[in-house]
Amino acid sequence: MTGDKYPATNPVTTEIVRNGVIAVTEEMKTNLMRTAYNTIIYEALDFTTGLFTNEGETISIGIGLPMFIRGMSETVKAKINHFGYDNIKPGDILVTNDAYTTGSHLNHVTFSLPLFEDGELIAFACCMAHWIDIGGTLGGMTTDIFSEGLQIPICKYADQGEVNTLLEDIIRMNVRVPARAMGDLRAQLTAIKTGERRFLELVHRYGKDAVLQSIAAIMDNSEAAARQHTLTIPDGVYEAESYMDDDGVTIGKPVPIRVRVEVKGDELTVDMTNVSEQVRGFYNSGATAGYACAQVAFKCLTSPTDYPINDGSFRNLNVILPPGKVVSAVRPAAMRWWMTFPMTVVDTVFKAMQPAIPDRVIAGHHADLVVCMLHGINPKTKEFYMSSFGPQGGGWGAKQSEDGVSGTVCINDGDTHNSPNEQTEAKSPVIVERYALIPDSGGAGEYRGGLGVERVVRARFDAVFNTQVDRVHCAPWGLEGGGDAMGNSVALELDGEWKDDFANAKVLTAHLKAGEAFNLRSGGGGGYGSPSARPPEKVRYDVEQGYVSPEKAKELYGVVVDPETFELDEAATKNLRAAMATP
Repeated sequence: MTGDKYPATNPVTTEIVRNGVIAVTEEMKTNLMRTAYNTIIYEALDFTTGLFTNEGETISIGIGLPMFIRGMSETVKAKINHFGYDNIKPGDILVTNDAYTTGSHLNHVTFSLPLFEDGELIAFACCMAHWIDIGGTLGGMTTDIFSEGLQIPICKYADQGEVNTLLEDIIRMNVRVPARAMGDLRAQLTAIKTGERRFLELVHRYGKDAVLQSIAAIMDNSEAAARQHTLTIPDGVYEAESYMDDDGVTIGKPVPIRVRVEVKGDELTVDMTNVSEQVRGFYNSGATAGYACAQVAFKCLTSPTDYPINDGSFRNLNVILPPGKVVSAVRPAAMRWWMTFPMTVVDTVFKAMQPAIPDRVIAGHHADLVVCMLHGINPKTKEFYMSSFGPQGGGWGAKQSEDGVSGTVCINDGDTHNSPNEQTEAKSPVIVERYALIPDSGGAGEYRGGLGVERVVRARFDAVFNTQVDRVHCAPWGLEGGGDAMGNSVALELDGEWKDDFANAKVLTAHLKAGEAFNLRSGGGGGYGSPSARPPEKVRYDVEQGYVSPEKAKELYGVVVDPETFELDEAATKNLRAAMATP
């Protein structure tokens, strides 16, 4: 949709509509959270709601996961292509969880509601949310999509108001806790119905043409802003590379992540031709996730505060993404842990752009959800239970002008939250013994990287534990002389002894007996600039707060702090830094 399709609109109405569509998608979020059954939705916010044009372009999304930014739009477009406009009627509700359309795993079920005014299809309300169970295997590695759960092709959940009860029966038969699944399904319906009601209220108040004209103008304004910001980036070709630990099948074999960014005038191209081919393990994601990597990075670098998030912001972004890559996988590639690799792609784009725009990028961050899953039989209730911890916050990279943030969820998940320990303790037979920042986990630098978090959890009854953490060996990198951070890690206490010497942090199936424990540790963020340039008083404060140990303050920063009084020894610091500066 472009502004040329409509005559000039009233700028006052445009601003009202701008804020109106944001309010609609935020209310969709709120109502989903208030009615969902699983904590991963109402606490962690693992979902996204949105409004889309009648062509499937993004009008506004209520961000939970930034990485859904492309998948939701492409899913709406796929539904339009599948049914055709003549077969989309008032009262229809369209659904799918096809991984190669959404770009993510089968747990993400997407409902779309066509919005009609005077018999004309004018928009879609959409909700993509994570179901904690979609069938399939609970633990271990998967190597194709067929073992990962129920696949719902593009179909109608409701046809002109009549619910497809056969589809509901199929869902109930394929999930382990049907009551929760159907509860989350109804919550998603509540969200899209909220979108319908509120968007049509906007249309009825200001008129269909005025609202659609305003949306077109908002998109044009977003495009203009993105182009203007892109012009501030020096023309050139910028490249960077990193890697993932492995694909969970061939242990210890790194998976390369290489990106190329070209800036020419007000156009920017992200080329992922040299990103790894799709892998055997379940770390693949579909092409829409690959495009989302480019869009999330581009949005951060050009117009991060331009709202609502809409497709106009990306008209000057070009993406080169051949099929069959780890972020453009094709059927039947396994997709269950789709979310891990894309965030390192975004990290690597930032790394590539550091020479061009050092003031707009961050050093590497922990780049993993640091999630674990638990399941078993609760001996008190004799019922099967499933639970999870995460997403767990970690350290983000420092900037050219400020320290990185600590204990913050990875960029892939944006607005998702660290779930309260009390919620999981109340619903699952576990006790959280420790949840704290990890000293010395952030990379040293003039600006220090953020700190990671450790969570120690003890099982009250026997349980099966699995986790799929990456970026253990490819630690979050520093920039401009900043130090690397601590990577992610996992440890298990079995038979009274802690074990942490895993080849990677992918513990796909471990049996915890009552009283045994696990420790998930998220990595920190890389530092920015030379540690010797950090003012000694800032280092002293870090030691006092427990962010940096006295030993590391001396070793990495050349700053001497009394470990008991936290007083700065200025003379010793001056001498030590002078000695460290001598070749």
